[in-house]
Amino acid sequence: MGVRRGDIPFAVEDDEVYDVLPLIKYSNDYFFIDGMEAGVHFWKNDEHQVNLYTRFRFVDIPQELQNESQSQAFDFGLQYRFLQDAWEFDVAFMSDSNKRSYGYTRTQYHWEYGDWYLNPYAEFHWKSADFNQHYYGLDQYEVGGGIEFNAGIKTRYHLYSNLYLLGQFGVGRIDDDTANLPTMDTQYQFESFLGFGFFPDFSNTSAKSKATKVESRASDSSDGEFIRLAHGWATPSNLNAIFSWQTQTDPYNNQFTSVFYGTRLTDTLFNFPIELYFTPGLVWHHDSQVQSNLAEGVVAIKAFYTFEFGPRWRLGVAEGLSYVSSVTYIEGSELEEKGYKPSKLLNYLDFSLDVNMGDLFNSRTMDKMWMGYSIHHRSGIYEKSSAFGRIGGGSNYQTLYLQWHF
Repeated sequence: MGVRRGDIPFAVEDDEVYDVLPLIKYSNDYFFIDGMEAGVHFWKNDEHQVNLYTRFRFVDIPQELQNESQSQAFDFGLQYRFLQDAWEFDVAFMSDSNKRSYGYTRTQYHWEYGDWYLNPYAEFHWKSADFNQHYYGLDQYEVGGGIEFNAGIKTRYHLYSNLYLLGQFGVGRIDDDTANLPTMDTQYQFESFLGFGFFPDFSNTSAKSKATKVESRASDSSDGEFIRLAHGWATPSNLNAIFSWQTQTDPYNNQFTSVFYGTRLTDTLFNFPIELYFTPGLVWHHDSQVQSNLAEGVVAIKAFYTFEFGPRWRLGVAEGLSYVSSVTYIEGSELEEKGYKPSKLLNYLDFSLDVNMGDLFNSRTMDKMWMGYSIHHRSGIYEKSSAFGRIGGGSNYQTLYLQWHF
């Protein structure tokens, strides 16, 4: 999680714009997520990869225009990546949702020493004429294709235990013809990022052993993976009302069914027995009087803390991203009242409380099963991010679930 600052290259009064960004980093043999880019491995070996690829494209315009415009988005394409020791080279061919094409080549180097990680990079962007005319000429001026150059450095510094400081600084140079458009004010764009992140702490094995001992009973049933099945009911109430036990009922009884998978990243956080899981999920929103069936996809990092009060209980909190195929009624109606244009991509939060069924029913065969309640929350982080359409508001669902660890 952190804050990105970007220069506004257009001929407007504002010179800069800020975004709050939640970032996830995870990879396995099948796919990877690295901040604002991700890919599915179509083919790979030790040195070569061909990936179905997506990357977030920022459009730095004044904050008050970003909700109506919503021109920033994840674009999709095909990526080839070559890995050689600490060097990495990749090339990708991309397109936005209206088939405006562009591509890039990127070279980067990974250097790590002690508590420091440095990642210098340089890349060329090839942009088509229709891409430049829309995003820089604003569909008012004609311009040809061009090549943009970007370079910078990403850094990570280990502060304490699982906590890391994250930073980035970069500069981009727009091609001459595009920079000379009447809509443009500058040829150079600077961007920076400052934030923090949590990573597994492999250096403190003694603390890990201590935490595992404290919660040995929890670890026996909390194996490395889980499946969660849930059913949820929409509520027009906000989080404050839900936590205050003042929840209202959705008059149209909108509901969803979801399935989440989880794989454990670490079983300690700051030397406490708090488990972190990477957890993607699929959500099916059922049709109702006011909406049709629609799908939702989620990727998140979730933390669990186990405690004993009779049986074992767990508190859970998740942070991530949620994308819907169409905006739900409960969300769209609230945003319409507030005067916002809805966004399909929003920040995702999950708050949960569950109990171990093996303890509850004194059954060892149910020791890996948990039953609980959770809040499924989507929102735009109080207008703090263009990635989420600069909106304030979202939607909440209360769910009941079963979660099985294996």
